Parts: sequence; C-alpha cells; structure tokens
Amino acid sequence: MSSSARLQTPWKGKAKATEQDFADLNPTITYRHLLAHNLGVKDPLRVIALCDSDAFYAACEMVRLGVDKDTPLVVLQWDALIAINYPARKYGISRLKKLNLKEVKEKHPDLLVVHVATYKEGAAEPGYWDDVDTKTHKVSLDYYRRESLKIASLFKECLPDCEIEKASIDEAFFDFTKPVRKIMLERYPYLAQVPADARNGVDTPLPPPPPIQWDGLGHVIPINPPPPDEIKEEHTTASPVPEKLEEDEDPPATWHDVALLIAAELMDKAREQVRVTLGYSTSAGIARNKFLAKLSASYKKPNSQSILRNQAIPQYLRPMPFQKIRFLGGKLGNAIAEEFGASTVGDLLSITLDDMQNKFGEESIWIYEVLRGIDRSEVKEKKSTVNKSMLASKNLPKPITNASEGFHWIRVLAAELALRLNEARETSPNLWPKSLVLHARKGYEAGRSKQAPFPFTREVTVDTIAAAGDKLWKELVGTSLVTKVTSVQLAFTGIETAEPGQRSIDGFLHAGSNTKRQRDDENDTQFGSVADNNDTVTTDNSGQGQSSNLRASSFVCTRCDKRISLPSLPTSSLEEEAQLVALRQEHDDFHFAQELAKESPEDLQSVSTPVKGYPKKKKRRKEPMPLGIEKFFSRT
Repeated sequence: MSSSARLQTPWKGKAKATEQDFADLNPTITYRHLLAHNLGVKDPLRVIALCDSDAFYAACEMVRLGVDKDTPLVVLQWDALIAINYPARKYGISRLKKLNLKEVKEKHPDLLVVHVATYKEGAAEPGYWDDVDTKTHKVSLDYYRRESLKIASLFKECLPDCEIEKASIDEAFFDFTKPVRKIMLERYPYLAQVPADARNGVDTPLPPPPPIQWDGLGHVIPINPPPPDEIKEEHTTASPVPEKLEEDEDPPATWHDVALLIAAELMDKAREQVRVTLGYSTSAGIARNKFLAKLSASYKKPNSQSILRNQAIPQYLRPMPFQKIRFLGGKLGNAIAEEFGASTVGDLLSITLDDMQNKFGEESIWIYEVLRGIDRSEVKEKKSTVNKSMLASKNLPKPITNASEGFHWIRVLAAELALRLNEARETSPNLWPKSLVLHARKGYEAGRSKQAPFPFTREVTVDTIAAAGDKLWKELVGTSLVTKVTSVQLAFTGIETAEPGQRSIDGFLHAGSNTKRQRDDENDTQFGSVADNNDTVTTDNSGQGQSSNLRASSFVCTRCDKRISLPSLPTSSLEEEAQLVALRQEHDDFHFAQELAKESPEDLQSVSTPVKGYPKKKKRRKEPMPLGIEKFFSRT
C-alpha cells in the first residue's frame, strides 16, 4: 500500500488509547448532585445492578426435587438440552454438544436427567411423565415462570425503593440510585447541608469520602488486572483476558465508590434472602449503567456478585473481544473487524467518532459510546397489565390427517389455557375472556380460524374450554380433511376485568348474541403464534393504551418497523382484536415467505400460492436499500 493510500483511510492503526477515551470516569460530584431528587441517566452517583439466576431451569428442578446443591443435573426438552447446572458442567456436558444420554449415564451414574413438564390428554395440569412423546405431549414451562415470579416478588419485597426491570425469565436490572442516595445522607449527615462557607453554593464539590472496605461484598474487579498467567481457573470464559499492566497503588475512593459499596450491601442481603427462602443462587454485577452491570455479572459465577468501579472500566473493556458485546456480533461485527483490522475493544478506541459515522452512518454513535462504557438506557419497571389474550399452540411433528385426531390436541391445549387463566384469576378474580379462537394451519400456508363467544363462568375448567374448542374444530375442519394440519392453536381473546355487577349480564348477552358472530365466523380469520421447539404459549398486550382509532386498529411490525393497519374500521372492539390478530399472522407469513425465497424459490412458489377462499396478496413495493448501520441488520 502506498503512503498516499494509507493517508486516505480512516483507520489510524492500533495506537494505544489514552485515558481521554474514558474522560468521565471520575466526575466532580457536588452537593447539587447528591441533594437532587432525580437526575436520570446523567446522575454521576447512578448505580445499576443486573442479577441473574444461576442455571435457572436446572435450579428450579433441583428445588422441586429437593436435591443437594452438588448434585449434577441437566434439563431436557425433547432431545435438546436447555439447562445444565454447574456440577454437571464439570463432566464436560455442554449445550453445544449433542448429548448421548446412555453413554453419559454409564460414565456418570450420579447425573440426574429431567425432562420438562408436559401436558397430555386427560391431565388437568402438566406433569413429569416417563413416556413423554412429542407426538402426544405438549411442553409446559409454567413451573419455571411461577418460580421466576416468586424470585421477582421476593426481590421487590427486599428492595422496595429500587426500580426493578425484569429483563428475562431469569434476570432483572435494579436501579439503586434512589435508595443509595438516602443511605448516604443517613451515614454521612454532614452532607445533607451545604456548608455556609461553600464558595459555589450547591455546586460546590463534596469533600473527599472516607476510606471504604469491600470485604465480604463480592469480587471487586481490579483496576490493574494481573497478567494472564496469574488468572485463576475459575475465571469464567465470559470475562475478558486482561492485559499486563504496571503495578500502581489503588487510587483513593470516590463518592461513586461509596454508592457502589452501599448498593453491593443491599444486593448481597437480597440475594441471600432469595437463597435462604427459595433455595436459588444468583450472580450479580454492579456498575454505573445497565451495559456494564450485565457484563460484570458474568465476571465470577455462580453464587457471587462483582463490582465494577469507574476506575476499572478501561482495563476491563479494552481486552474484551468487541464482537461478544450485544449487537456488535454478526454482520456488523464482521464488517467492523474487516474495516479496521480490529478484534478487541481496545483496537477500536483510536477510531474517531467522525470516522465511525463516515463509515457506518450517524447511528453508529452508540457503537462509539458503548466501546467506552457509555449506556444511556434507563431501568424501567414494567407495570402489571391485564393480558389481552392467551395462546396455547402445538406445531405437530406428525400432521393430522383425520379430523378425529384433532380432539386430542384440543384437550391438551384447553388444559394449558385453563391453568393459565385460573392462575391469572388468583390475582384478578374478575378476568373474563370474551371469545375463544381456534386456528389450524397446513405447513407454511395461511391457516384458517374460527371463533365463538366465551360466556363468563365462575370456574373455567378443561372440560368447559375443550367443549367449546371441539365445537369450533367441527365447524372449521368438518368430518374429514383434504389437507394435513401441521399446527393447532387455541386462544382466549378480549380478556378484560369485568365489574362485579356486570358479569352475569355480560355472560347472558354474549351467550345470546350469536347472530353477528356467526356471520363473522363464515369469513375465516388467521391467528398467529411464535413457534419454539414445537410448543408455544404467548400473551399479548398489543392495542392497550392507544389514543386513536388509527393506532388501535393497527400495529407496528418488529421486523420491518412499519405500521400495518386494518383496511376498514371494525364495528366492535372484539371484532377489531380478532382482525388484528389475523392481520399479524398474514404479515408474519409474508416475512416467512421472504426467508424461504432466499433459500428455495420452489418453496416460495408453494407458499405464495393463494389458499382457496383467500384473496390474492397485493404485490409489495420494492424497498429502498438500507443505509449506514441499518444494512448490517436483517429485516426479517
């Protein structure tokens, strides 16, 4: 490469980054910062934690079975491993490897192998059966969901002043900023008043904090990590390999360190309460924002917590493979690695913001910031709302070719809906689904649905739902099938909280007003699902809180970010909900057809063939080519 060509490239080589790349690690904290009520994500005393349950599904089964914490255990869903506890990992068992149960059991007879609970016909609740078969059973993850709610509830009880955002079934973010500020003022009362001789009033910096001790609060990630050959074996693969640095004295504590210390104390007590009360071990990461809290949570596992001080951020991030960071893998990560010849965060720190944006678009500012440990996202507690629908579905490994075979799956799905609705009624006794929807689908073609009013009953049983579902199946399928049914779904829609004085009359009204509904049922609708290992249960809050008919009669597709609207306004909210569900499924089918087109034009042709009774789809306008960083993410 010529010298002139090198001057034109934005890449400046793997120059050593300076501390200016992390210029906000020790901000000046004033009385205003401490005494302010809410400074949001810009608060220099902000403290966020991420708490993750260790090998959660496996831990749930250990609690259920009452086995010792050192017992090796794995959890199966059909032939797939979905959880491996830490004792079993010592045997070299991994989800990346195909498990030969017979060989593993012969080699390790103490290994417990548990299949997740399943529904089967005739059982009102899921159970642990010896004869599980995907051809007759349906997976249930309800037990894990209930245990997750118990853990979340106990954390909320232990940390009432924290904002808590449930991130997944086994992890949550905690914003400790508010309770930490309160405790700081209690421990250091001299900070509650601005000194009379303060030169800049409330904008005067706080006096230096006293020395602090981290003993017993977990692993404090070192500011100057040891050389790689001194790293202990228990250091997890999720943690970066540190660089060799000169030995320096630990810098004096900052007020943000004090905030981290207090948060670590609170989190440690809450985690211990969860362990003692419910039997679940957890691992936590505590840092100044969500991104760093999640990274530090995996620093040492299991049953531990790690604290990332501001001063330790640079050396923690620099050696980390940047493609391990969320959203920086895949196509985008490969493009960045190829463009700049980089593999670690440190390799990219000398790339200026202008250079990054010139190559990957203005949106790439978030890449520039996350490489420097900056994350502006808030911890938002998801307010409890009534789910508008409940869906149970089964993708069938053996298609239904005889209509009578469908009644088996109707009862299996009815059991799941009955359990979920009755559980929801424990907290909201007046919950009432307005209608029951049955959907049957052939392969990847558009399916057909039937729905009927579901009158209010004080106790929803499997028999009640199955009887209504059987009627819908007869109306939808008849006595014989011309095509094979590969997916069956049963759903409640229009779930609302009925007023006590209205429940009985509403039941009569909906039970008796079938004329219009029967006319509507003549026009088949579609009901969508998200398939996961053949079995799916979903809840949907779509349509809540909309302020206009336009928004209430439409939805935004998460794949293409477009708002999809109904062609005409429905005459009732129940009809509107059913039509929206149908519209969602049709739009999902379009995206699926796009995916097939990339692999097999013949398959796309079969999917695109109109099903009898359905209108032909309009030709889609050609989408403009995405620009900047957007082109590195799949639209499907």
